[in-house]
Amino acid sequence: MEVMPGYKLTEVGVIPEAWEVRQVGELCEYQNGTALEHLFTADDGLKVISIGNYSVTGSYIDNGVHINRKYRREVEKFILMRNDLTISLNDKTSVGAIIGRVLLIPEDDLFVFNQRTMRLRPKSNVSPSYLHFLINAERVHGTIVGLAKPGTQIYVNTDDVIELKLPVPPLTEQRAIAAVLSDVDALLDSIDRLIAKKRNLKQAAMQQLLTGQTRLPGFSGNWDVKKLSDVSWFQEGPGVRNSQFTSSGVKLLNGTNIFRGELNLDTTTRFISKSEAHGAYAHFLADDGDIVLASSGITIEKLHEKVAFVKMDDLPFCMNTSTIRFKAITQFVTSGFLFHFLTGNEFKAMIGSIATGSAQLNFGPFHLAKVNISIPPIDEQFAISNILSELDEELVALEKQRNKTAALKQGMMQELLTGRTRLV
Repeated sequence: MEVMPGYKLTEVGVIPEAWEVRQVGELCEYQNGTALEHLFTADDGLKVISIGNYSVTGSYIDNGVHINRKYRREVEKFILMRNDLTISLNDKTSVGAIIGRVLLIPEDDLFVFNQRTMRLRPKSNVSPSYLHFLINAERVHGTIVGLAKPGTQIYVNTDDVIELKLPVPPLTEQRAIAAVLSDVDALLDSIDRLIAKKRNLKQAAMQQLLTGQTRLPGFSGNWDVKKLSDVSWFQEGPGVRNSQFTSSGVKLLNGTNIFRGELNLDTTTRFISKSEAHGAYAHFLADDGDIVLASSGITIEKLHEKVAFVKMDDLPFCMNTSTIRFKAITQFVTSGFLFHFLTGNEFKAMIGSIATGSAQLNFGPFHLAKVNISIPPIDEQFAISNILSELDEELVALEKQRNKTAALKQGMMQELLTGRTRLV
């Protein structure tokens, strides 16, 4: 293999000549966690880090589990300090998304680590932030997943971690790389906070505008209350059998194809033959402007994410089981107003009170026929829909900005953490 001048071929790939290959055990002091479940409480105290607290990107997920500080002496050995790292030795998923993920501790005396996780305390010649980015990078994480062993939950041994070999630049370059990637993380965090703020603003606007609690300027008068079935036509998808699935033809809609208000059939593997789609199932073919909704296997909290408009680019596709499509009866309700009603809290509350299932909802036309909808005059519906749609567009733009920034970060990590691009 030909190597560029200034680089060398090592066990971890091609890296700059000034970099070293070091094992985690050389870079960090380490200690395994212990079983602390007998001390868990929901009250305030030391936050517990178990495998359920690791995200797939190496950020902390707070599940509200603590240990009271009165037990501090009992857990002293497992209290974490600022710039400690903890790494998950097990995985609650079947695909290795959590195993080997690393958390960077932001302050002293705030966290304690549990069993099936391990503390890494970087030595003085190692940047904790650099290690955090490096081990969470897909290349290193993929290596750890490859070392995983089968069990009730897949796991890696302590030796798997401490013998893991990593590319290590000089300390000044470690810090420079970490600083650049930290700046991108700060940008992502600011976008996330803005998205959360916009979502809260939209929810408040929906609550006020869709119920008539707040009226837009120039509108007055009473609203009508009607059955959802009186103002819209709806149809549940048929139960297409597995034996009818084909590898090509007309796409079948499933609830998983609806996510955060968007319809995505690009990656579907379920089709029905064109002859059946345009024959026996012709009356289940969706139309441009339909509203589709997942009606099974979802939680009430996420119901608003499982509603989407059908666009011409999505067609053709055929409805399938556990999905419902709507057409507004335009003399009573606009499609935009109907869409926002189906994503609102009033609809959630009504469906939640009549649908079957506890953890996950299951409902159909029978349940929808019992739903009431409050509707203002058509011109007010248009005005309300326009405001809510503008908020939706702002959220979509922010989501695209976040995705673009996240993709930029991944590219930067591939360049900086391998030394292909140098900062010093």
